[in-house]
Order: sequence, then structure tokens, then C-alpha cells
Amino acid sequence: MAGEKDDFDEVVLDEDFIRSAGTSEPSARARMLAAKWQREEPEPQPWRSDEPPAGWFFSKARRRRWRRR
Repeated sequence: MAGEKDDFDEVVLDEDFIRSAGTSEPSARARMLAAKWQREEPEPQPWRSDEPPAGWFFSKARRRRWRRR
């Protein structure tokens, strides 16, 4: 075993090799949403809204509380 030569002993994984490799698989979140949207269309969401959940964290009410302090 110690004297055996492996096929991958000579392989060099340099930066050019790594950067040239393409991604072939979407993320788990993208796969989950694609499967969900095939079953049912997504509901339209406003881009910026003070209604939960879209803008709840940075809502106008929270900003007013921050300014008072």
C-alpha cells in the first residue's frame, strides 16, 4: 500500500481549475421553491412594505422607537 501510486497523486487543483468549474446544481432553497411553485403559484409580495413579514423588522414604527432613545 505505501508503495502504490494513485491516479490522483499528480493532480493539481489550482485556482484556475477551481474557478473554471461550473456549478451544476441549484441550492436546496431554490429546488424547494421551484417544487412548491410548480404545485401552486406564489402570492404576489410587495417589494417594500411595513406589513409583516416583508418589512416588519425595519418598519416605520420601530424606527420611531429608535429615534426616541
